[in-house]
Amino acid sequence: MKELSELEPLFESRTIKPTFEYVHVLLSLFIFGENSEGIGRYRLKEELQIGSGTAKSLFKKLKDVIKFIMVPSEGKGSNTEIQRRGHVLTEKGYKFLTKIKKKIPLLEKANLKFLKEIIIDLENGNPYFCLVKNAAKNIKDGIEQRDAAIKINGSGATCLIYNGKEIYFPTKVNNLNEREKVNQDTFDYFKTQIDNANVKFEPNDVIIIGSGDNPQKSRLATLNAALTLL
Repeated sequence: MKELSELEPLFESRTIKPTFEYVHVLLSLFIFGENSEGIGRYRLKEELQIGSGTAKSLFKKLKDVIKFIMVPSEGKGSNTEIQRRGHVLTEKGYKFLTKIKKKIPLLEKANLKFLKEIIIDLENGNPYFCLVKNAAKNIKDGIEQRDAAIKINGSGATCLIYNGKEIYFPTKVNNLNEREKVNQDTFDYFKTQIDNANVKFEPNDVIIIGSGDNPQKSRLATLNAALTLL
């Protein structure tokens, strides 16, 4: 994953190997990006479903090792009130997140109403979905992505490929007529969500739908599955 090479110093240690994964780092940056006023360690711990010690280590490394986050008071024109709100992205962190978002521009909660044919366990789905740009060539049958979702304590993940006209499930079948397509309502739903996010929906884009016991696990499952395509 050459896109993630800047994060490698976070995992270098002469003693104890970090207990967080790449997906925790990436999701933390997405969350920091959504909270420009700042976010604290406790809330991020809950969002990432990690322990206090792991969260403390992640914060420290993001701040001191790769300098992706800072306490606002360390910047110009800050005050104590802002500092209490937590950490924010530095310019370096923002630039990295912008680069990642060119590949994964959308990560949001999905509406179960339009996913009844895709999500098996509707009651415990809590689905999220993301869009991975121009990644169809990196996907085979979706099993690797499902396994990545389960590895991070999600329930699973489903991949869909857009060919410019239709959204279909990945398969080894080359005959376009034999590929299983999503229904029109599901197609319209994803097309609308992507358009509303001001993102171009283009041929060879991949949609990943992740699920888990709670929304936080679903979001982690979705993003970890997406990382297999980078």
